[in-house]
Formats: sequence, C-alpha cells, structure tokens
Amino acid sequence: MTALRVVDAHVHFWDPARLRYPWLDDVPELRRAFLPPDYPRADVVASVFVEANCDSAETLDEVRFVDQLAASTPAIAGIVAFVNLRDVRARTDTLERLDDCKLVVGVRHNIQGQQPGFCLDAEFVRGVQALGRRGLTFDICITAGQLDDVERLVALCPDVSFILDHAGKPAIRDDASASWADGIRRLARHDNVACKLSGLFTEARADQRTDEVVGPYAQHALRCFGITRMLYGSDWPVVTLGGGLEAWRALTDRFTASWSVADRQAFYADNAIRLYGLRLHANA
Repeated sequence: MTALRVVDAHVHFWDPARLRYPWLDDVPELRRAFLPPDYPRADVVASVFVEANCDSAETLDEVRFVDQLAASTPAIAGIVAFVNLRDVRARTDTLERLDDCKLVVGVRHNIQGQQPGFCLDAEFVRGVQALGRRGLTFDICITAGQLDDVERLVALCPDVSFILDHAGKPAIRDDASASWADGIRRLARHDNVACKLSGLFTEARADQRTDEVVGPYAQHALRCFGITRMLYGSDWPVVTLGGGLEAWRALTDRFTASWSVADRQAFYADNAIRLYGLRLHANA
C-alpha cells in the first residue's frame, strides 16, 4: 500500500492540572494529561486540535495553551476553538480575541446534549452566520437524533463551511441505523457540509468494533458525502475508550484499501487541508 501523508482532523490535548474539564470527573480513564508526545502515530504529519470542552470561562486559556504546544509541536496545524454562540457579548469579544491566533481555523459549540431546537435559537444562528463572514468553519458535534435540527441550521447558513464530527454519532450500540442514515442523506445534500470519519468505535459496543458492523456506517457516509467531503479523524484520546487509535486507523486503512492513491490522499489529508485552510509546516 502506498505511503500517504496523513492529517488527523480531530485530536484533543488537555492537562487537568492547567485547565478545568468538568466532564472528566465522570471519565477517570481520561482524567490525566494527554499531550503531543503521547500521541501514538508518528506518520501523522499534521493535526487539527478540536476544543475539549473545558470550563467555558477558560476558553481563551485553552487556545493559548494549544498555541504554546504548537510552538514546540509544529504538526499542530489548526485549532477549532469553543465560542459561546448564544451569548452575543461573549461571542463578539471571543471572536475578536481569536483573531490574534493564526492557528484558529474554526469554531465548535457543542449541540450534543442540548434540548431540541437549541441550534435554531436566533442568536445561535446569527453566531454561526458570523463565522462565515470571518472565514471560520463550524464543527457540528451532535448525536444522530439532532440531525433534523442541524439540517435546518445549515439551510439558514449557506455561506458557512460546516464539518460534521464523528459522522453524526450514529447509535451503533443500539443498532439504530435507519433514522441516522436518512438524516445523513438529507444533510449531505448541502454542499457546504463535510463529514469526519471519526468516533464510530466509541459509539459501538466492544463486540461491534469490526468491519462488518462499523463498515456499513462508513460506507453510507461515503455514498452521501463523496470522497471530496470526507476527512479522516482519530478523536484521540477519546478513542482510547473505544479500542484505541491503532485499531481505528487499521479499520480506515482497510476501508480505503481499494481506493485510488489520489482518493486515499484526499481522505487522509488533502480534504482537511482544503476545508480548514491549513498551512502545514515546511517538512510535512
């Protein structure tokens, strides 16, 4: 198999000794520092850091923390930062401050776990629309039951580039594919939405983390979005809860094994570079 340049479009770094991550209190396996030297794939030439749901008061501290990491780890090519899109004052102030960090390429405000209609709130919509004017992407983090709301949000924001995290988190462990498949099909009709193939092992039971079970979900996403709108992501270190990065990467390698070199290169790197507007370091 031809060696590829790989960009991991979805990684997290954190250090609970520096910033507060309330959700880690419920996940003891992850309640420690995960930093660039711990990342297990040496063949990944660049990565996109995605906000790790720290305390909302520490949003800018998280960006500064990752910017400092990037100074010694040039493979960190982009930051997707948290912005509270529903708070007009906080949104405006944070976006202006983020202008000072050249690595910030996008924004994420989790929709997952919120009430129906959360992302259709007028201020949230205006906040997403503001990202398009600033040339920033919006990462969509949802569960499958929120696909209808997100499809309506996307329709209201035609000038924004959206990137769907974890293929919309299908409930694989519950064998609930039908409604997810229909929602993905409708969402993919919007040309300004791309899809990360990431996180699926975490949505599956241990006995389901196989090509036979997870493969059809990946294949459906591919049919809907096409190769030009599919990105590889590991969701490290969260993936350590779902079999580990190496097992996930092995599945994606098998999934793409029959593709042309150009298509595999698009999936593993070129699409992320284009969609996020990444500037890779000289040796990448």
